[in-house]
Amino acid sequence: EVQLVESGGGTVQPGGSLRLSCEASGFAFSMYSMTWVRQAPGKELEWVSTIDYGGSPMTYYADSVKGRSTISRDDAKNTVYLQLNSLKAEDTAMYYCVRDIDILYGGSRSSVRNIPKAQGTQVTVSS
Repeated sequence: EVQLVESGGGTVQPGGSLRLSCEASGFAFSMYSMTWVRQAPGKELEWVSTIDYGGSPMTYYADSVKGRSTISRDDAKNTVYLQLNSLKAEDTAMYYCVRDIDILYGGSRSSVRNIPKAQGTQVTVSS
């Protein structure tokens, strides 16, 4: 059974930083691309970032977080991370970690239609 447990969220002031973690189990983690998706209250799912698998995995970022975030993975720990810096109020959302293959895209990464049920970790940016 695929299990993904997110952690690291919290409440921070604008300009602050957070490091989200996602510990995986139940599948061969090192062989899967992993993605962070977020959902703000009353809004659609939003793709945030993806990291491929392999020795030198490619990384991809949404324009909304590019330059302020870094996705990384530690295959020895079966964990994927998302470092968020210079946080803004609009970053407030529930953040979900998902195997990229399990995401239902609407034709492009910018269109996330559905993800498997996930626990998520809440990020709140507020002064």
